[in-house]
Amino acid sequence: MLLQEGATAEAAALAEAEGFGPTDGASTGSLFPPDITFYVDGKPIEAHRIILCARSPFFEHKFETDWKNRKEVRFSNKKLSFGALYNLIHFFYADRLEAPVDEMESLSRTCKVCKCEELRKLVDKEILHLRFALYKSTSKLGLENSQSPRRFILLGQSLPREDRLPSALRRVLQKCLANSREEEFKKTLANEICRNWKDDDLADLTVKVDDTVFRCHQVILASRSEYFKTRLSRTVDFLEGNNRVHASLGLPFLEEHDLSTEAFEKMLEYMYTDNLEHMHPTQAEELFDVASRYLLFPLRRAVADLLLPNLEHVSPAELCHWLILSDIYGVMKIREYCLDIIAYNFEMFADIREFRALLLTLPPPSANDALRTTRPSQPGAAGHTDQGNILDDLREKWLEAEAAELDERDQSAALFDQRLEMLMLVAEREACDDDNAALH
Repeated sequence: MLLQEGATAEAAALAEAEGFGPTDGASTGSLFPPDITFYVDGKPIEAHRIILCARSPFFEHKFETDWKNRKEVRFSNKKLSFGALYNLIHFFYADRLEAPVDEMESLSRTCKVCKCEELRKLVDKEILHLRFALYKSTSKLGLENSQSPRRFILLGQSLPREDRLPSALRRVLQKCLANSREEEFKKTLANEICRNWKDDDLADLTVKVDDTVFRCHQVILASRSEYFKTRLSRTVDFLEGNNRVHASLGLPFLEEHDLSTEAFEKMLEYMYTDNLEHMHPTQAEELFDVASRYLLFPLRRAVADLLLPNLEHVSPAELCHWLILSDIYGVMKIREYCLDIIAYNFEMFADIREFRALLLTLPPPSANDALRTTRPSQPGAAGHTDQGNILDDLREKWLEAEAAELDERDQSAALFDQRLEMLMLVAEREACDDDNAALH
């Protein structure tokens, strides 16, 4: 998407005409245009420095030295083909390599120059296979006379973990976090901060959270979060606030409020790597809120995966708390888990005051028989995306736990509703007693 959106009309048309890269008609207007253009045989290939540096030691070295301030690089080496470089750069972005078989040897040479050794080994292995195999699988299917040129496809999962895109961006993130720092406005002058700040992370954005300034990359944040995409695209050369420290750094500046630095750092980890390695259970609630605020909804699943094992050890009162939160934020895996535990241990929860108090805050169960037989999906199961009434879903879970016969379901459901009503009456009396005690 970034390559297609970032390309000029000329570059995109050339790539499509040559048969390289995606040809889905994506828009060529870019909110965050590439910052480097390569010319091979007079044809342009546009890209972002941070992606190239993350994937290739060759590009990292060049952008730190010979190409540090250059916007264009023109190659004159006759052995370098436009197709090989374009497809390699496309692989850097997508972790998916697709190249015509005829370009394989040129691609191998390009991988060698760019010091992508593990990828080069796989390409060379395929070249050897092509040399000694008379027919590929397409030939066996009777497609040897097809007019479409054969293409080599390789996914990033074929590479060692450290050579894949998420690992490459994790290294970029670690460098950014190492260069991020707490501001000391009263103790340190702006020019001292500017002088000591490293720029080897190629950051083009600073984000202030509490007293910490994070160095980030607009292209990463905008491509992962609609919130950042919208916010960054609506302002050009923006600087929020009048702080001379940020002005002296010469980087766009944003300030985020109402979240902790730890939560923002976890959000950055997910945006850069599509994964969370570790998370303390106490961070989960704030991260659910962060995922909703920043329109980063897949983050909720990553948080839920790390939180779920810890729910096996929480108290029943805490489980009620997580049921409400998961319902508010739409975290179905946690919601279904809590409903299962409560349904299978209903009498134990009925004796817990926090559970009875919870019932008073929920909409009453439906009296419609048709709604009563709508069964929630199992925890983590696909296909169930619509949340229902919590008490309706709890009733269905309870009926499953009690193994109620189909002809007895309505009667059993009515008994469950009566039990809920009794518990609510008890909860109301307890609330009144608490109010009277507070008055006295």
